[in-house]
Amino acid sequence: QVQLVESGGGLVQTGGSLRLSCATSGRAFSSYPTGWYRQAPGKEREFVAAINWSGTSAYYADSVKGRFTISRDNAKNSLLLQMNSLKPEDTAIYYCYAGDEPGRSWGRGTQVTVSS
Repeated sequence: QVQLVESGGGLVQTGGSLRLSCATSGRAFSSYPTGWYRQAPGKEREFVAAINWSGTSAYYADSVKGRFTISRDNAKNSLLLQMNSLKPEDTAIYYCYAGDEPGRSWGRGTQVTVSS
């Protein structure tokens, strides 16, 4: 089991930037695919971005493509999400995960609020 803790969320104006971090501990983080989901009030959790175990392949939701960048540092057991050109519709709780279903591990989330 991998333990994950997100940080870096906050309040930002439209057009601003935030960088989310996901610190991990436990079993070998470097062997897991990882990524981010988000959940806005009243909506279902949705995929944001994912990255393979080596960091050589990244995938993005269409809604964030070109604005968000996912990366990982296996030496530091960490996952990052650089978010630029933020929009009010990016407001949500952001969750990082590690591994594949059904045994995926999740963090508790960090709130991102984008004001208009």
